[in-house]
Amino acid sequence: MYFDPKDGMKPPPFKHTVYNALVVPRPIGWISTISTAGVINLAPFSFFNALSGEPPCVMYCPNGFKPGSTEAKDSLTNVQETGEFVYNMCTVDLLDAMNKSSAHVPSSVDEMAEAGLEAAACEQVKPPRVKNSPIALECKLLQIVDLPAPKNSSPNNMVVGQVVGIHIADDVIVDGKIDAGLVQPLARLGYLDYAKITADNIFTVPRPD
Repeated sequence: MYFDPKDGMKPPPFKHTVYNALVVPRPIGWISTISTAGVINLAPFSFFNALSGEPPCVMYCPNGFKPGSTEAKDSLTNVQETGEFVYNMCTVDLLDAMNKSSAHVPSSVDEMAEAGLEAAACEQVKPPRVKNSPIALECKLLQIVDLPAPKNSSPNNMVVGQVVGIHIADDVIVDGKIDAGLVQPLARLGYLDYAKITADNIFTVPRPD
């Protein structure tokens, strides 16, 4: 089938928005920020990825408004005001906590504590990292890109940051490499679906040159 996205993302026979199922798997952008009042915000984003390796840069998209309002999401407001954020890798063991952190709560709530997670201080940025996450990237804001708005006029934004500090748990480093089978990262699929990477489904393909 073929359809034009301007006509909507649920063409027959689809019963749900189809776009999030078209580019999979995606890394989960589990982003921690901190407000100017010192309140920790933690939220997962479906649209996140690495952009470059040298210097290392990443992006996440805190699209839309807070539910029932015309206020920007805290993950956007905080980075606009402080210029800093942290990416925390979500793993199989952290799935429930990550899901809890997707709940919409007032800006006054410490979302890391609300999800039952312990915060760990970073080296170069004020937002804390998730202590139990095996990989965390401290980031400084480079720019915020305004993306085309949807029909309901809520904003779409891409936050681009440069990685200035990297945390890796010692126990996932094996033979000079990160062992993804030990990390067991989660991937985002479409709808409410996720996938996990485990040692038995990892394989190596040599390059032709």
